[in-house]
Amino acid sequence: QFVESGGGLVQPGGSLRLSCTASGFTFSMNVMSWYRQAPGKERELVATIGRFVGTTNYADSVKGRFTISRDNRKNTVYLQMHSLKPEDTAVYYCNLRDGSGKWGQGTQVTVSS
Repeated sequence: QFVESGGGLVQPGGSLRLSCTASGFTFSMNVMSWYRQAPGKERELVATIGRFVGTTNYADSVKGRFTISRDNRKNTVYLQMHSLKPEDTAVYYCNLRDGSGKWGQGTQVTVSS
């Protein structure tokens, strides 16, 4: 299971840090990802982090602005978001890289002036 938090309303150019705490599986042995789903759109992959710190991948739309990280001691994955744009508005979720875990409720990120 996944519990996401840290979303909110932010102005364009602002920053947010999302957190996701996982349970029910061996967190440290799994590749983790952040996804997002904007209104009327399909869920998309945003960022992925390998089992070991340093292996990351990002969607082109967020590259250079978002940073994914993890703390295996806390079973938590983070998404630091900078230079936020209105098009980043979405519900953000974390899951296993293949999306096979039970989806949490997500955390709403709204970028608006």
